[in-house]
Amino acid sequence: MKPLFLTFAVGSLCGSLLAQEPQPQDSTQIQTLSAVLLKATKAKAQDPITQSNLTAEDLAPLNLGQDLPYLIQNLPGVVATSDAGAGIGYTGLRVRGSDATRVNVSINGIP
Repeated sequence: MKPLFLTFAVGSLCGSLLAQEPQPQDSTQIQTLSAVLLKATKAKAQDPITQSNLTAEDLAPLNLGQDLPYLIQNLPGVVATSDAGAGIGYTGLRVRGSDATRVNVSINGIP
């Protein structure tokens, strides 16, 4: 009985090894890219760039508990949207000439 079991086990092992197909080689090529240097500048007051700086005193009379887009919607080129229309909840901000992924609002210098 043992020789029959041993023969069956060895035959099964050899059969499973022969059933494996060769795997195709990976065709992904590795490319080395050159370094990228990113530079950024902050607009100064005398620069010829449209900009608005708001203080807490500027926003205090407008603050009725609404979200930030509704507080700054009166700036030039700014459009605020709200799902409910009240400025609370799902609100959005768009600046003319730029898509929504490029809008940056900094509070105390923190984006």
